[in-house]
Amino acid sequence: MSAIISEKFRIFNAQQFLESLTEGANDTSADRARMYFFVGRSDQWDSYLEIYDPNATAFNVGEEVYDAGAAGGTAYGSTTWKATIRKVNPNSILVYSPTPAAGTPTAGNVIKGYTGGSDTGAEAKGGVYRIADETNAPAPLDNQEEKQSIYDELIAAKRVESSNVVSVVSRYNWNTVTNPKFDMYKPDYSAAPASGGTAKAAATGATSLGASKFYVMNNNYEVFKCLYNKEDTVAGGGNASDMPTTANNYASGVYTGPTDGYRWKYLYTMTTQQVMDFLSSDFMPIGTYAGPAATDGAIDTILISDAGSALPTGATLYGPILGDGADGVAKITTDGTGAISAVEVETAGNSYTYGSVALKSGTGTGAGGNAYGLFSDASLSTAETISGTARGALEVIIPPAGGHGANLAQELNGKRVMVNVRLTYAEGSGDFPVDNDFRRIGLIKDPLQWGSTNYATANTLSGVYAVRVNGTGLTSSSFGKDNTITQTLNGGAGTAKGTVVSWTADGNGNGGILKYFQSPKAHTDGGVVRAFENNSSSAIVDGGTSVSVNPDSTYSSTTEGVTFASGLANPEIKNNSGELVYIENRRLITRAADQIEDIKLVIEF
Repeated sequence: MSAIISEKFRIFNAQQFLESLTEGANDTSADRARMYFFVGRSDQWDSYLEIYDPNATAFNVGEEVYDAGAAGGTAYGSTTWKATIRKVNPNSILVYSPTPAAGTPTAGNVIKGYTGGSDTGAEAKGGVYRIADETNAPAPLDNQEEKQSIYDELIAAKRVESSNVVSVVSRYNWNTVTNPKFDMYKPDYSAAPASGGTAKAAATGATSLGASKFYVMNNNYEVFKCLYNKEDTVAGGGNASDMPTTANNYASGVYTGPTDGYRWKYLYTMTTQQVMDFLSSDFMPIGTYAGPAATDGAIDTILISDAGSALPTGATLYGPILGDGADGVAKITTDGTGAISAVEVETAGNSYTYGSVALKSGTGTGAGGNAYGLFSDASLSTAETISGTARGALEVIIPPAGGHGANLAQELNGKRVMVNVRLTYAEGSGDFPVDNDFRRIGLIKDPLQWGSTNYATANTLSGVYAVRVNGTGLTSSSFGKDNTITQTLNGGAGTAKGTVVSWTADGNGNGGILKYFQSPKAHTDGGVVRAFENNSSSAIVDGGTSVSVNPDSTYSSTTEGVTFASGLANPEIKNNSGELVYIENRRLITRAADQIEDIKLVIEF
């Protein structure tokens, strides 16, 4: 059975995404999508190696590990893979500088530790391995475990409003060097069928309308659609040399190139706001049609498929455009040999979904009546007699439904949307920390408020835990970003562990706000991720700086974007709630207190 997912379905999905942001009666309606842009992953990217069944000897940072084979008998010097340890987690190790760089330890093989020219005695079985470094982020995985990790490492989220999202298409600039030739709008471009046959390619070689270059943005941010590129008279289509504009050579919504012969239909001009928010190096926003009113089924272009022969010589002929529309008339010019030298639309007509022009003797009268064949006048009142040996063929180009400009998302193949989010300094009164970087961005649909079944609706949300601490001599460097913090819990309840996301000293050396995240991959104790407690006698220690401070159990206030109760604050997003609809792992984005990030996400359906 042969089947395809059509481009129209992709466009439909893109439009549904846009509409979902405003559907429903209010912000808590089940019909509305509450979309949030999020940032996460402050830890640097390293290759990840899952380990299990370890022996009693620990792996240590700075040592090497190597694949010792299934039975553990392969020596370091004969191994097929080795790397240096960056971090040791309860069930995994992070490594860098693997050798070979693209090598992979075999799952189930014994992994051994190595330093100083000999084995350390540390052994474990190796499991899943994912190659990554700060230059090459790992591709996200579409599974539930990955989703949980993304939530664990989520730093903050910002609400995406309908004004932050727009349909976009590939950007084609007016540039005769990079874009010497453009395709014309034609509804029948196609690749060779999978079942066998031939393709019908555009002038640039594209085998679909969506992949073709049939529109352009000029130097004034005006967007035009190519109606004609001389491909019927110049093999492979002519080169473009006259930039279309709404100034010279522009009439009735169409620009005609005085030297290159191209014809362009004006569509819209980007606003200053659209240029700032949604114009990127590769994509441009779809605006609102601003040309003359579109006419459904109006014919703008007729091509010469075969110049033919034996037509009246040196003549100007007129023929009704036949089909299911009305009032369309073609103007045909022949040369001294009786071949067609030019064809243009005399009258566009309306309501055509198919059309043709008969190169036969004229009969009947009037474009809207029963005229057929060729005539010597545009009113189709004087019939021409055409030789029975006359040959030739014309191709009537049918416009999109509604006419050119009626539905730009459909016409321009708007199967992509762009989300533009601007992070301004410490957005959300501190929800977005400025003292750490991030390596993951994405979109969450309908997250819930922490500890609730209600949809989150706030403009910004914190995704991390926080604790207010007291101490002496505390400075901005007392806690290091991405350092591991620990707290020995009261009553022998184990050890709480976390990773520093942000530290804000209060400026007088006596306290501050410490933000952190916890993950089962890095912060278990006895197989459990233990929560930090507000016991003022249980110190929190930074493993990198060795700073030791106590929670301020008396502190209850809202600061740094979160609400504290007895010194502790939870995230504002319920863990693992909502739907992750877009995930992008990338190279680090460094933040600063005086910095604004303008982030553009393009999602293709």
